[in-house]
Order: sequence, then C-alpha cells, then structure tokens
Amino acid sequence: MVSKRFAHLTAFLVVLGTFSAAFAFPGMHVPNDALLRRQPQGEGSGSSQGGGGPEQGVDPPPPPGPPTFTGTKLVNDADHPWQPLRPGDMRGPCPGLNTLASHGYLPRDGVATPAQIVTATQEGFNFENNAAIVVTYLGHLLDGNLVTDLLSIGGLTPKTGPPPPPPAHAGGLDVHGTFEGDAGMTRGDAFFGDNHSFNQTLFDKFVDFSNRYGGGFYNLTVAAELRYSRIQDSIATNPEFEFHNVRFITAYAESVFPINLFVDGRETERKLSMDDAASFFRDMKFPEDFHRSSVPASNENATDLLAAHPRSPGFNADNQVNNYVVDPDSTDFEHLCRFYEFVVGAVQELYPNPTGILRRNLIKNLHYWYQGVNVAFGPCTELFPYGQL
Repeated sequence: MVSKRFAHLTAFLVVLGTFSAAFAFPGMHVPNDALLRRQPQGEGSGSSQGGGGPEQGVDPPPPPGPPTFTGTKLVNDADHPWQPLRPGDMRGPCPGLNTLASHGYLPRDGVATPAQIVTATQEGFNFENNAAIVVTYLGHLLDGNLVTDLLSIGGLTPKTGPPPPPPAHAGGLDVHGTFEGDAGMTRGDAFFGDNHSFNQTLFDKFVDFSNRYGGGFYNLTVAAELRYSRIQDSIATNPEFEFHNVRFITAYAESVFPINLFVDGRETERKLSMDDAASFFRDMKFPEDFHRSSVPASNENATDLLAAHPRSPGFNADNQVNNYVVDPDSTDFEHLCRFYEFVVGAVQELYPNPTGILRRNLIKNLHYWYQGVNVAFGPCTELFPYGQL
C-alpha cells in the first residue's frame, strides 16, 4: 500500500504497476494511486496490455518539423472560418486548442493525431516547434489512445477508438493531474467538479486584475499577480491542491501563453485586450483579422512570474486547506530533466506490460517526446522503459 505521504507527492499520481518504475529507474520518484482514482470510466476496457489487433493499430509518424515560413500572417482567413459546436464535438481546458478546432485548423470534432496538433499550433499560433512537441506528446502519452494515435482535446469519447487496457485510459485532456492542473486562470480546480469549462467568475477576476495592474490589458505584470493570486485561492479553498512536478512548470507557462500567442503579431507591445481575451477563452474564436505571432513563441518570460512571487513546488498536505507543504523532490525550473523522468515513470505505471502494437507505439511516442524535451529542457538522458526498436 502506498503511504499517505506519497498520496500527495506528485501531480500525476498513478499506481504502482507490476513492473516498478523505481526498479527500472532507481533514482526516480515513483507516482502513486490517486490519479487512477480520477480516471474517466468508459463503457468498456481492454483486458490486457496487448493493445488490440493489427486492424486497430496505427504506426505513428514522427512529429512535424518547423514550417518553412515562421513570420506573422492572417490566420482568421476564409479557409478557416469559425463554426459553432455540433453535438458530440469535444472541447477542453486549453483555449488555444479549442480555438484551432473551431476554425478547422484541427478536426472540428476535437479529436486529432499528435502530428495534426503540432502542425495546427504552429500554423495557427506560430507555436515554437520543440515546445509544440513537448506539450502535445505529453498530453498524448498520458491521455491519448496510443494504438489508434488519436487524442481528444476534451473528454472521453469513443471517437479515439477502443479503450486501452487498464490502468491506462484515453480520457482526453480533461483528465485532471496530467495535462490539466489546479489553479487555472479561467478553469476551476477539479476538486470543485468542473476543471475544463469556461468559468465566468474566474474570467471576471482575469478582467479585474487586468484593469488593476495592466490598464485594461493582460500583460506580464498582470500575469505575475494573477498567477500568484490563483495559487493562493487554491491553497485556501482546495484541500487536494497540487502544485508540483509537471503542474509547477505548466502553470507558469499557461500564464504567459496569452501574451506570447494570443496578441496579434502586428502589435509591437505584448498586451492582450479584454475583447480578444474573451474571444479566445470564452468564445473559442480568433479575433477578427487576427494575425499570428511574428516569431515562433512559447513560454518566454514564464520565470519572470515566479521571480515576482517566489514559490517552491508543493501541495496541501493531509487533505486540509491552508496546509501547503514544499516538495523538495519536485521538478522546478532548475531541475527540468526531472520533468522528463517523472513523466516516463508515469507512463510506465499506466502501461506496465505492453506488447505488440501498443509496445511499439509507446517506444516511438516516448522517443518523439524526448526529441522535443531534450532541446527544450536538456540535455537529458533518454530512458527506454520498453526497450528499443
């Protein structure tokens, strides 16, 4: 049985499988069982780690490289009109991906391959290639269907194909503690029931802070104050608050994405208007005549937010609010390869004994993800929990 201390140790929180990540990687802090208690429940599940027959399998291609042209251009164009949601379309916690699907840069039903997501984020936002690979394959490895090579940008859907064998899932980016995490800017904590829908109360706070600290615009000053405040909110109200490992990195990144990616590329000052913020966060829609960033961008200036209000990674211990405890073993901006090691361990716990197509696709997708991580975070030592092809 995993100790109570470990029940609060990580943002991913997955159970020990039959082949332990601690055995495979002795220096790695192993995830535990709280995440799997949060997994979405499908109508059926695989019975083994085999991963389906050949008729179900897709051989995943390598991630796309950077585009030839990386300057600004009109992206809210005639070839990509906004369309309202149809019944069954998936949308989730990421306003950027929601917008890309609503404009047809991604499949409009919100189910896509990792290669499609990398291409769409580069084309629609000029998202930097390695950052696009890191974010996309992080979500796919933990929340996607690795046999069919499909990922829901929202919740669980049969459109991604037959479910993987437990303890894995293909629950999509809505799954708490993997891609999505606590203290979001316009999405509530999972503890309160809905971690993926637009939250008007939180957006009102976004607007209020933009008025108070940014003269009506969202800029780096506002981002630092809002990020700090949202952390304090969750410490005070969410007894299950987790702010360490992967979430510690992604929370600061998501706070600067609107500045780096949602501001029209023709603007010289990086500040987001409230009308444009509402268009992305609430309406899942490019502003009229929107041009993407003038240079490839990602999480530039994320560490400036942490410098404004220094904080160590941690969590609310013992299921109590206002009981924030530092996790000294967590990933942080000084130890980014821990991010990679931690996720590999989490994947291994979700897929303890894969065979056949599933094992092949795990090996390939882990390597694709490492290629982005090694450039963005590295150099890191590549790990091979399932061997090599």
